[in-house]
Amino acid sequence: MENISVLLQDPAAWVALVTLVVMEVVLGIDNLIFISILTNKLPAEMREKARRIGIGLALVMRLGLLGTVAWIVQLTTPVFELFGHGFSWKDMILIAGGLFLVWKATKEIHHAVDPVDKEEDFIASTASTTFASAIGQILILDLVFSIDSIITAVGMTPHVPIMVVAVVAAVTVMLVAATPLANFIEKNPTIVMLALAFLMMIGTTLIAEGMGFHVPKGYVYAAMAFSALVEVLNMFARRKRERDRAAKTAVH
Repeated sequence: MENISVLLQDPAAWVALVTLVVMEVVLGIDNLIFISILTNKLPAEMREKARRIGIGLALVMRLGLLGTVAWIVQLTTPVFELFGHGFSWKDMILIAGGLFLVWKATKEIHHAVDPVDKEEDFIASTASTTFASAIGQILILDLVFSIDSIITAVGMTPHVPIMVVAVVAAVTVMLVAATPLANFIEKNPTIVMLALAFLMMIGTTLIAEGMGFHVPKGYVYAAMAFSALVEVLNMFARRKRERDRAAKTAVH
């Protein structure tokens, strides 16, 4: 057991904590976007509960994985080699999670473009099945993002208490931001398509990383931030046009 008092007096430990908290919050954005889009498909009275359960499961899963850090580190050891690249369990998990995200985003974009096609609906029509299906999908992505998050944390600091505090802080931020983000996405339909495009890009990035191609996260998040900024400007422009039309109508 590490001496907590020694860590509290170590400036390097505080720097590592702040850096890791920021890193975990940024990595949690992917998970949060997925949870927001998915829970918005549920009946209004179930959404808040689904978000809390989904994010709560993410916290439990990450804290549980922290208890098996030695095993998590071994996930990066190559299991087999294909096309000159050694594939580890982490790589296979990232590829599976990436394929799931790409498939899910593609299905949701299809329904947004062709909402009449009800036979292809991914989530069942009954409320109970829908809720269970949503939680199941959140759990799958929680696992993928949790393993990626813990491996990132292990690479930044060897101190488990720092990892625990960083994970709890990041998940707390996710819990606070989940409902406002989901409400914002619901009130602005064009944001949904942008968020689905983000999920597809994130899924593609996970697949690329699993195949051994390093994609700098800074580039991915910079592209997301720029796209979000453009969409916000479009929203302001649309609202101004709507106000102008309303004013003209009132005058007439």
